[in-house]
Amino acid sequence: MHIRTPAVAGMFYSGEKKELKKSIKECFLHKFGPGKIPPIKTNKEIFGVICPHAGYMYSGPIACHSFYAISSEIPELLIIVGPNHWGIGSSVATMKDCKWRTPLGEIEVDSEAVEEISSLSEIIQIDNLSHLREHSIEVQIPILQEVYSNFKILPISLINQNKEISEELGQAMAKIAGKKNAIIIGSSDFTHYEQNEFAHEQDMALIEPILKLDVRKFYDVLEERNVSACGYGAIASTMIACKELGATKGELLKYATSGDITGDINSVVGYGSIVFT
Repeated sequence: MHIRTPAVAGMFYSGEKKELKKSIKECFLHKFGPGKIPPIKTNKEIFGVICPHAGYMYSGPIACHSFYAISSEIPELLIIVGPNHWGIGSSVATMKDCKWRTPLGEIEVDSEAVEEISSLSEIIQIDNLSHLREHSIEVQIPILQEVYSNFKILPISLINQNKEISEELGQAMAKIAGKKNAIIIGSSDFTHYEQNEFAHEQDMALIEPILKLDVRKFYDVLEERNVSACGYGAIASTMIACKELGATKGELLKYATSGDITGDINSVVGYGSIVFT
């Protein structure tokens, strides 16, 4: 079985097990985080979430809001979809016969689910190369390892993120999630490298249709305002899948920028944590 070794351990998060566990705990307890250690006790059914994927010191506390919200679930499968920042490999790529290694251990890819989703849609290719250097899925896994004791993943990396791709991918993800006890994680940051106040304005405009599960309006706002959200296709496909599974709304748990966290407000990146119920 192929081992997918970490691409950004020691950069986006600590490459040392003890320090990594400590930093994840600090993200949950951070003033911009949920302020509590999971699990939460709730009966709310959550079909999927949107999480950021920057370095833990910047976006970790925001991401932990979503992870805390789903910590009462016991999923057998986590479908994680994110942008392919490097543009390497297939346009829409998953992988099989593989384990993802982090400093906290190894997580197996659900090869059966991979085979099934690739048979549901011709756009989804099995391509390990696409995942080799990409961080948008990787950074989610160590926190998930701290929240859950046993799960498998279905990773999907996107170069093409247009509306038609998102529609087809979202429908395919919903079919897989409907057969398994699964949660969908859409990995994306929001506005990139703008002044803090402008980033807040841009991102609130884009988040509004996300909360209404309005994919058409989401793409309209994205294009009209030229919002530089890197994983817009991951957001859209997660919206589509969750709506197909029965979600009726999104809930913004937390939004902040890197500037809000560090105090450097001249060139910031926006982060949002959203759940679909």
